[in-house]
Amino acid sequence: MSGLLSGLDKFGLEGLEGAILFPEAKKKRTAESPTAKPVVKETDLIFDKGYECPACGSEFRAKTVKTGKAKLAEVEMDLRPRYQNVDPLKYDAVVCPECGYAALTRFFNSLTPVQVRLIKEEITVRFKAASKAEEIYTYEKAIENHKLALVNAMVKKAKSSEKAYICLKLAWIIRGKKEHLPTYVDNYDAIIKESEEEENRFVKNAFEGFRRAIETESFPMCGMDEHTTIYLVAVLAMNTGNYEVASKLVSSVLTDRTASRRIKDKACELKEALIQKIRSSR
Repeated sequence: MSGLLSGLDKFGLEGLEGAILFPEAKKKRTAESPTAKPVVKETDLIFDKGYECPACGSEFRAKTVKTGKAKLAEVEMDLRPRYQNVDPLKYDAVVCPECGYAALTRFFNSLTPVQVRLIKEEITVRFKAASKAEEIYTYEKAIENHKLALVNAMVKKAKSSEKAYICLKLAWIIRGKKEHLPTYVDNYDAIIKESEEEENRFVKNAFEGFRRAIETESFPMCGMDEHTTIYLVAVLAMNTGNYEVASKLVSSVLTDRTASRRIKDKACELKEALIQKIRSSR
């Protein structure tokens, strides 16, 4: 069978008689897609840390965030830190699964013999350990753990500052729960409203506790120096509607020559926010 181009040999083009009329088109090169960033999972940022309970001596493991893995995104006015990919606040309360002793990591090993006795008499005899193990701490689990830390602090007669600090942490965690709650869940509005009310209750108790601690305890307090603590109480006072108290406290920070530039800058921002709050309340 003659080729499609047969007879062209007389033109000296015999080498082209076998040429393909419609050669297969070369595939268009696509631009190389940029390397996709690996998805960071919360399980990659936490691990099971070993603890020895100072109340009952049991050894157990609890989840905590790996050192240096949490990247700070911002610090809110009331000093709540917000991180990328993981919320370390969820992992700050440690609970002994054997006796029920719980505390923030900062205070976990600080127990006196009298406090051990109080915990055994009031907590351990009633405590029932949770049976469900979780890959990560949900906000609900974190709230439970921190409430256990709070009731332990009450039973062991902890300082006002410790109890206030736990209340503050609970307010922060509840805020995180609201921020991460999917809008499609059933009763979304009702859950948000209930969470806001609960957050406000803990903010109020944190304010009252720190206010009492300033009058009765020495600094540093929960890792905060005097000016940072007073600034924080001023924020809590503003957020609970105690504008006169907030004004006095923020003024004391701004006029104190020993206060750092950093805390004075934050106090200036707080003063502006306080002025707006007072104006809007009239």
